[in-house]
Formats: sequence, structure tokens, C-alpha cells
Amino acid sequence: MTGSDAIVTIQGLSKEFPGVKALSNVDFTLRRGEIHGLMGENGAGKSTLIKVLTGLYAKDAGDIFLDGQRLELNSPEDAPKLGISTVYQEINLIPALSVAENIYLGREPTRFGGINWKAIHARAKSAIKKLDLDIDVTLPVSVYSVAVQQLVAITRGLDISAKVLILDEPTSSLDAAEVDQLFSVLRKLRDEGMAILFITHFIDQTYEITDRITVLRNGERVGQYETKRLPRIELIGKMLGRDVSEFEGENDVGVNGKPAGAKEIFYQVRDMERKGSVAAFDLDICKGEVLGLAGLLGSGRSEIARLLFGIDRPNKGKTTLNGRKVSITSPRKAIAHYFAFCPEDRKTEGIISDLTVRENIILAIQARDGIFKTIPRKKQEEIVDKYIRALDIKTPGPEQILSNLSGGNQQKVVIARWLASQPEFLILDEPTRGIDVGAKAEIEKLIVSLSKENGMAILFISSELEEVIRCSDRVAVLRDRKKLAELTGDQIEEKTVMHIIANEDVE
Repeated sequence: MTGSDAIVTIQGLSKEFPGVKALSNVDFTLRRGEIHGLMGENGAGKSTLIKVLTGLYAKDAGDIFLDGQRLELNSPEDAPKLGISTVYQEINLIPALSVAENIYLGREPTRFGGINWKAIHARAKSAIKKLDLDIDVTLPVSVYSVAVQQLVAITRGLDISAKVLILDEPTSSLDAAEVDQLFSVLRKLRDEGMAILFITHFIDQTYEITDRITVLRNGERVGQYETKRLPRIELIGKMLGRDVSEFEGENDVGVNGKPAGAKEIFYQVRDMERKGSVAAFDLDICKGEVLGLAGLLGSGRSEIARLLFGIDRPNKGKTTLNGRKVSITSPRKAIAHYFAFCPEDRKTEGIISDLTVRENIILAIQARDGIFKTIPRKKQEEIVDKYIRALDIKTPGPEQILSNLSGGNQQKVVIARWLASQPEFLILDEPTRGIDVGAKAEIEKLIVSLSKENGMAILFISSELEEVIRCSDRVAVLRDRKKLAELTGDQIEEKTVMHIIANEDVE
């Protein structure tokens, strides 16, 4: 392909939010007749780039060209009119409406002042046949699988004469057969000259479907590469910001290692699976040990944490607690068994910002004891004062509204909440994300102390690979929703983890 094949050209794109530089001088080119992967970890700038390109955000600097013409988007309504169609991860269809109604919503053909149903059904049937779909367009879209709904959403986008199709995590809820069906359609569209921007976190799928890859990291473009010429280990290194040149030629990964010295298994998981979320896996959670989960965004780390805490229910699996069969089917049951969970999204799933420090800390204890067993105010104050001192939470006092504290201190309050419940098993999902270096070091030190001195079983998840390696006694490595390997002792090295993530097969 040549430069004349470019349909979208972005030059020097920058976008800032208060305190955050989301995109910094980013260049990007999308060509006709290609599937272009956009890769990067959390905070890389993928979503911001898409939202600027589709008119949801206004750019601060830079130029966007479509077919050689400078593009100025004043609202999200402008993009479809210009031939840029987007299908988001959360399919924006109306379940109760028919396939035909969803495709032509807001653009219904009319006759004598009313909707021409014969025309809408005929046009919808013709449109979906272009994607090799053979379904009844008069039925509600909700009766069809997620994969078919994705294709209906794509059909709607293409029916507006799209030149560019943007797919944001389109396979996140699909099984293998549904992914194959979608990819078959995408290849057909590519061969017909469509330009497709494919945002995903799945490494295998990226190498299966894309022609080129653009990697973003911390709001900057790392580079743009031909997929077939970019080794997987290099892609992972570029996403993580690691220099992998020293690893070239090495592929001696140790897997399924056993801990040095037998440790008491607290919680054992066998053959647990949740379809569309994470493939079947085994885990041993041991007392006095930190088990780290390593993998890229979307590898299944948070999904495993949610299953273990009972937020999501598995399709299958067996679990034992202290050697006895147990079924953790809800967070309430998890808390009753002295489990604790600090979620990845602190702001929406962890803190209650309008409550005080005291009220936030006692929540887990109150939830375990029930609403009819109120904790006396004096006892509350004793508990809260203890953990404010123990975690060095910077607050004027326990009655301070939590939203007034820094991000690092809010995170400490979430951890204090669960420590106050005296857990035996603590799940930490990205406990150091978005906090300063000092607070991060304190939390890392606390993690090690809780396992070694208090004998607590800890599951630790972090996007920072060096942090997982630094804090963990064992590391389970995941890729594309599958547990690939388990490392211990001298096996726990960055190069080993990165090679496992990069390789197609690990035995």
C-alpha cells in the first residue's frame, strides 16, 4: 500500500483533561482495505483517540484528515454523516425492537406519513445478507446471540455508507465460534476496501485478524507496525514500556512450578470457568503467601478476582475452604467466610465518597454482622482510629468526608475497611493504581507484611509487572482469559512472564 491509500490521517493530536495529558502529539494513519489494530494498556489513550475521531471529544491540538480533507467534528452526530461508523463494546441496540427497527432507527423509510414496514423489512434483509447473515429481521434483536447482535450493529453502521468502521472491543463477550463468524465478516469487508480500526486487548486475535498495529502508551504513540513483522514479545514489551532486546533468543520458561516449602492451602479452586469471561482454571490460595496474577489488560485477572469473591457466578468449578467443600455464590457469603476484596475501580466500586472516613471503614464489618447488629459508636471510633494510625491515613479526623482525601489516602481507607473485618483472604485488584510513589511503596510494604507477619492469604493484581514480581511468592500468568502457567522462586522474572504471555503454546 502507498500513502495514497490513507483514508484517515491524524497529525500531532493532543488532548488534555484536568491533571491528565490523555494524548500527546499522536500521529496515526488508517488505510483503505486494512484491519488496523489499536493496542495499549489502561491509560494508553486508545479510548480518547477514538472519542476525538468520532466527535465525542474536541481536540486540543493537531489535525485530522478524512480522504485528504481536514475534518472538524462538532458533535458525535457529525461522524456518521461523514462515513465514520463506530460499534462499541456495549452493543447500543434496543432489545425490544426488531432487527430491522434497530438497523433503521431514526432513518425509517416512510409512506403516506407512516413507516413503510414492507420497505424497512426488505431493506434490512438485503443489508444483513451482505454480511452473510440469514435471520428473521422482524424478530426482536434480543432473541439472537451477542455475536449476531454485533453483526446487526455493524450492519446499521455500514448502511449509512460508512468508509471507516471502528470496532471497540467487539469480541469481549464472544466465544470462539462467534469470534470466527465476526472475523469472517471483517475479512470480507476489508477485501471490499473498507478501512477497519480494531481496538482489542487480545493478543491472539490481534495477530489473527489485523494487518497493521499502532501501539499507544501513556498517551503517546510508541509506533506503527506491520503485524506479521512484529514479534509478539516485542509487541508486549512496547505496550508495557519494557526493553526486551536483552531477551532475544531466550525461551526457557519454567511453568507450573511448586512453592519452595509446603504451605497450608486455605482456598482451593479446581476447574472453575465462566463462559465469555475466563477459561477453566485451577488455583491454590495459601496462608502466609502472596499469589500474583500477571497479564495484560483483558487477560482475565479481574474476572478471576470477581469469581473468587462471588460477584460473578461460574458455570462450573469446585472449591474447598480449609479442606471443606464450599460454594461462594455472593459477596455476602464471601465476607461471612472472612474474604475481603479491594476492587480495581476504587471510585465506583470501592469508596462511598459522600460518607466519612469512619463510615467507609466500618462498612465491611457492618455488612458481615447484618443491619440489626449495630456497632456502638465508641467501638466504631476505636476501630477507625486504630487503622488510621496503622495505615498512616492522612486525614484531619475520622469524620472527614472521604472525597476530600487524596487518591492514595482513599485507597488506604478501602484497605482499612477490609482489614478491620479481620479477613483471612484478601483480594487486591490494582491497589496502587493512580496513587503517588510514596503511597504506592507503603501499600506494597503493607501487602508483604500482612502475608508474612499476619499469615494472611493474598491475591495481588497489578498492571505493573515489576510490582507483581516484587511482591509475590507465586505468580500465575494469564493471556486472553486463560491461565497459562504458574511460577515460583527463581522462575519469577520479567523475561519469563513476558515470554509466556507472548508464546502461543506453553507446556
